[in-house]
Amino acid sequence: MSYLFVRENRELLLAPGDRHESDLGVLEVPEDVQPGDTVETHIGEAFEAREPRGPDLFDHLDRTGAPMMPRDIGLILGEFGLGDGDRVLDAGTGTGILSVYLARHGIEVVTYERDADFADVARENMETAGVADRVDVRTGDVTDGLDSLSGFDGLTLDTGDAASVVAQAPDLLVPGGPVAVYSPFIESSRECVETAREVGLVGVETVETIQREMTFDNRGSRPSTRGVGHTGYLTFARTPI
Repeated sequence: MSYLFVRENRELLLAPGDRHESDLGVLEVPEDVQPGDTVETHIGEAFEAREPRGPDLFDHLDRTGAPMMPRDIGLILGEFGLGDGDRVLDAGTGTGILSVYLARHGIEVVTYERDADFADVARENMETAGVADRVDVRTGDVTDGLDSLSGFDGLTLDTGDAASVVAQAPDLLVPGGPVAVYSPFIESSRECVETAREVGLVGVETVETIQREMTFDNRGSRPSTRGVGHTGYLTFARTPI
């Protein structure tokens, strides 16, 4: 697991044994470093070691594309209500941000990524986040192995063919198991909604995740004049109890 090394406005995500060179000197991380320790560079610049939180990992983990945003992940965690000991099947690993957040809640994750290079990066990110023991990153298409998968407590999808997996949700999930599908496009969300209804899922709904920042200054308070922050659409459903 890596730690966040903080000094004023400088943050570094480093693992025990790492060596980092910068204008503040050479920082060599001890193998036995613990959160709360102070580590100095060779010229005496001090950094405090901290255990990284979810937002820290989102900012510092290696990326292979556009990861799911924390606002989307928060909605999924809230809708799912899953926790320690539950199992989630995920497809479209990408960077692995969603898997990291799920695993940090004690959830066991099996996640599929078609791109072998992306999958390798995701595995490294699981090690960095300290959740490799709870996330099984598999290289391949989840649709190729659906017949051997069952008994999951939740299903999360971020793939173009998500509807084909939603169609199998009753066989993949325990009774009452939640489904969450992320899509940047409304057309694929509609397809997932129609499929979910066809196979008898309940509580089917799609929401758009929009975030609007507030501005506070001497003249008054109002929404920011910057563009509304659309990220994507989330479709939720559950298997019947």
